[in-house]
Parts: sequence; C-alpha cells; structure tokens
Amino acid sequence: MIVVLSKNISSHDKDRLRSFLSERGFSVREQVFGDDDILGATGKGSVDIRELSLLPGVERVAQTSKPYELASRETKSDDTIVTIGPVKIGGSRISVIAGPCAIESREQIMETAALVRESGAVMLRGGAYKPRTSPYAFQGLGMKGLEYMKEAGDAYGMPIVTEVVSPELAQQMMVLTDMFQIGARNMQNYELLKKVGSLGKPVLLKRGPAATIEEWLLSAEYLLASGTKDVILCERGIRTFETYTRNTLDISAIPVVRKLSHLPVIVDPSHAVGIRAKVSPVALAAIAAGANGLTVEVHPRPEEALSDGPQSLYPEQFEKLMRDIEALAPVVGKELMRTPAPVSAERKMVSGGFNLKGSSAPAAQKGEPTGKGTGEYAIAFSGESGAYADQAIIRAFGEDSNRVAVPSFKAVFDAVLEGKARFGMVPIENSLAGSVHENYDLFIRYPDIAIVGEIKLRIVHCLIGAKNASLDTVRIVRSHPQGFAQCREFLDQHPEWVLEPTTDTGGAVASIARENLSDVAAIAGEVAAQLYGLKVLKEGIETNPLNYTRFFILSRRESGTEMEVPSLLHTGAALPPGYESQIPNKASIVFSTPNEPGSLFACLKILSERGINMSKLESRPIPGKPWRYMFYVDVSIPEEETVFDSAMEELKTKTEDFRFLGAYRASL
Repeated sequence: MIVVLSKNISSHDKDRLRSFLSERGFSVREQVFGDDDILGATGKGSVDIRELSLLPGVERVAQTSKPYELASRETKSDDTIVTIGPVKIGGSRISVIAGPCAIESREQIMETAALVRESGAVMLRGGAYKPRTSPYAFQGLGMKGLEYMKEAGDAYGMPIVTEVVSPELAQQMMVLTDMFQIGARNMQNYELLKKVGSLGKPVLLKRGPAATIEEWLLSAEYLLASGTKDVILCERGIRTFETYTRNTLDISAIPVVRKLSHLPVIVDPSHAVGIRAKVSPVALAAIAAGANGLTVEVHPRPEEALSDGPQSLYPEQFEKLMRDIEALAPVVGKELMRTPAPVSAERKMVSGGFNLKGSSAPAAQKGEPTGKGTGEYAIAFSGESGAYADQAIIRAFGEDSNRVAVPSFKAVFDAVLEGKARFGMVPIENSLAGSVHENYDLFIRYPDIAIVGEIKLRIVHCLIGAKNASLDTVRIVRSHPQGFAQCREFLDQHPEWVLEPTTDTGGAVASIARENLSDVAAIAGEVAAQLYGLKVLKEGIETNPLNYTRFFILSRRESGTEMEVPSLLHTGAALPPGYESQIPNKASIVFSTPNEPGSLFACLKILSERGINMSKLESRPIPGKPWRYMFYVDVSIPEEETVFDSAMEELKTKTEDFRFLGAYRASL
C-alpha cells in the first residue's frame, strides 16, 4: 500500500501516520517517488482505507493488486524515465549502452570508448569485477579497472555502468560509477539489492537465468523500497532446454513487463544468444518489441578478449547495428538517443554547418536561457498538446521538454525570431500528401531562421472519442484536413459522418475533451487520446501505413551572421541537445534563376559534376513576380567539405537570391 503525502504535511502529522500504520501491523518506509513523498506500508497489517485517507497530511492512498507495489503501473501510470547525466533511458528514446565484457587495460577501454561513442553509444559499459563460473577465469581488474573506465567515460562524454558483486564493494564503487549493474547471478541477492538501493544511484537490474517476471519485478521492488527511484530492467535471456544459443531471449517479456511496470526495459542481446552473428538480429527484434534500449558487448579485437569474446561485436558490426536501429526507430515511434560530444571531440557541428576542430558551441547550445521571452528553454509548435508536431518535439527533445503551443506556423517562426522560444518544430512534407507549402514560403519571409535538425515521424491515425462513445454513436468527426485525406478509405465506409476541419489534430481531440460529447470523434494519434483521457475507438485507420511526416527543427541565426555563406561559415543558430556532435550530411537551399534558357540546368549541373546528390527539387511562385519561381533543393553533403563549399560558391554565381537554409543530419 502506498500513502502519498501532502506537499505541506507537518512533521507531527507524518509521525502520526507512521504510528497509525505501525500499530496496525505494517512495516513503514518513507521515500521520494517521482514528484511525491510517500510512505510505503508493507506486511500483513490491516486498515480501513477510508479512515487512513481522512488523516491529516494524506493526499491519497494507492493500493495495488501486485506484490511489487512501487514497481507496479497501478501505482504509477506514467512511464519512468531514468536520467544518468546527459542520458535519458525510457520514454520515446532508444538508448544504447556499449563496451567490453571486461575492462582488460587502460588502452583497451579507452580505445573501445572512442569506437562506440563514434558509432552513437550514449553510455559505456564494462566489468571491473567479473563473477565467473570458473574460479580460474579472468575475474577483472577491480577498482583499478573501474578507474580506467571512469577516465574513458569522462574523456568521451559517456556515463559509465558496471556490475557490483557484493555489498562491501558498493560504497567504494559508488564514487566512480554513474549507474550500478546487478548481474543475473545476483538478481536475488537481497542483501546486495538493499545495500545498492540505499545508495540512491540508478541501477540496471538484469533478469536471472531462471527467474520469472514476477520474481524479477520483486527484485526491482527491493531496490525501490530501499531508496533508489531509478531502476532499469534488463532482459538478457533465460535458461531453457535449447542449447544452440547461450540463453533463450524471452522477447515476450518486453511488452509484458511494460504493461505491468512503469520502469524502462532494455535488452542485452549479447548474453541472450552468445553468438556474435546473432546479436544484431536479436537486438533489432528487441527494439521492434518495444525495448527502451540495448546494452551490447563490443571489443576492438574480440578474438583477444579475456571474457566473452565470441559474443562481442567488432566495431564495424556495432556501427552497422546503430545505423539499422536509427532506420527502425521511426517505425516504432521512437528516436535514437544522442548526447552532445565532449569538448575534446575531433569534429563539432556548428548550427547550419560544421567545421573541423572549430570553436566550442555558443552558450545558447548549453541549455541556458536565450533572447527575450520567458527565459526558459522553450520549443514552439503550431496547434495544441498532442498534435503530431508536439510528438515530434518529444522525439527530438524528450518528454520533459518545455513545449509551447502557438496558433499557427507563422507564430512558430515569430516565437523563434523574437526569442520567446529557442527552437521551433514545423512540418515540411508528408510522404502521402506532399509538401507543406506555407512553411516553405515562410523560410523566404524569415531569413533570420535556420534549419538545424530533421525528424521523420510515422503517422498512425486513430479514431478517438469520449469514454462513453462507440463507433455506433459517432455522427461528427473532427481533424486537420490532411488527417481526413490520409484516412479517406476508412471514412468512405461511414458516409453518414459529418467531417469538421480543425487547425490541428491535437486541437480536435482537445475540443472533444472539453465538450465530452459521445457523438463527436477526432482523428489524431494515440498520444493525444492518452493526454486528454479519451478512448481510442479504432486504431490504424490511415489508408496507407507508409505514412510519414518530415519535420524541420528551427533556430534563430546569430545576429550579424552572413546568411548566404554555406556550411563552413556557420549560421550561429543554437542546436538541439545531442545534435552538436552530429556531422551534417544534408542541406537545404533555395534560389531563383535568371529568366533565360538552360539556367536551371546550369545550376543542377554544378551539383552533378561534384557528385552531390539532389534528393528534392520543388518550385514555388515568387510573390509579385508572375511566372517566376523559387527553387527549393535538398542535397547531400559529401565527406569532403571543400567539395560542397566550392559547389555552393559556384551556384551563387549562376543564381539569383541564393539562400542557405541550413545543414543538418538526415533522419532516416
């Protein structure tokens, strides 16, 4: 039983509550759980819930039907997101932890850290103490190994996680590690769980090889009850009759546990199969099943590894796996987690372009308030909460981002320009409905706005109604016109429904929540239904499941920056967190051409001769100049920056009103 305390509870009332519960046979523990101070009451006590709820200082009482109360979704319905330094595990991000099974030397862990960081890992793993089946196997370097890994993590901007094998070592290791790992062999070492939990650090809890899901969650309960509020569950395979692989990955445990518990779930594919060639397919299957991340063993030379070499990926295999995850992530509605590169990184992205070993990012990139406005880190979008642009912001910036709804796309550009928001999120094209021409035109009207990032969001439409609504009660359907267009086949099955256009999908759902009418439904994403406490009447009603919307992240250019000079002379605009370390591979430009034969061909020839791929070409009328057009072009950026720069310089000589809109990392 969980007793949530009032924010202003007095010490007298708190002591009275403790006594009240203790006298009725409960063991009582106090801790902070999310934003709440709680008293956890366990044991075989008995109490009248109504009487308890009326005591001074009690905000509410939560009873669960599960023996793991703190870990249960009945206690906390929202997903827990665990924060370890700049890394967040849970929610809409996929976070990848990588490193060797064991720390073998300073040189080995430094080399591995550099390799996995370059490929996109956000945390470094490695064993300083190795519990091994054989007493003669390599047992690790102990504290010296942990010191090496801490040095490597600091050098490459990655928090570290390592296994703790005894209560006696926990306090000593706490100073160096950012997250403890409880290994599979120790999942039910309850004294270790209680000690590690009491230290308050994040904990990665691996499932034991013969543990049921309930036993696994009860081990998490030990950690939560002892004091930590940050526990990550790790499925790493269980022992079955199958002997071909090292273990059998219980992939069904991922959706099961996510339904039972609010805690994030990641997967260890290396220990699950124990065969290098099978690690990547199993890892991708885990992401498809809903895992919040992976922990993968990587070694520069697995054939020389002192521990688990056969299941450790070569660096090039890990790099390919990360590319595959990035491609898969949008399909499951998630984004691959990225963190900023450390200051010592070889290459730094500078908004709208990049330079080699350039100056550090401007202050606006480091989470500080910027410009006028609220003084907060704000991201503007058009519509109401729950709109797809809102979901794109969550994908790019995280669930705890400060999202600001404004009434129009123009208002997004205004908010960024005036400093009321540091970033903006606007749709630029849909895979089915085509370009959002209004936003293309706004880039011409707002030359001080730069593109600094790209997000591709899979659009899964749902029919959403009030709690008491059903398909039979619906008379009116509200949504953005594009929502209607993308669900035309489903809507054609109900010609009796009246379609009412709205400015955005989130606003359509919000209007139903305000009116609470059973005869009105909305077309929007499932997130909007959850946000407004409504019901999904039918899921996946879009005509074509290959329905994606491409969004641009906007930021204001630095005052006085030369805006017509591409990549290497940066725009000075702020970058979203995690994007600073990305080398851009795509750019957007716009230009007009002289009114003479072959002028557009001459421009495109410049790109072709330098091997620069053009992925999009679209024309828009120039206001006030009938039958004259601006050309919007998306191009790839070659690895050799000077090739791209020279192409842009020559392109300016062949065009009129050339503008460089920004360089960014393409979202797969």
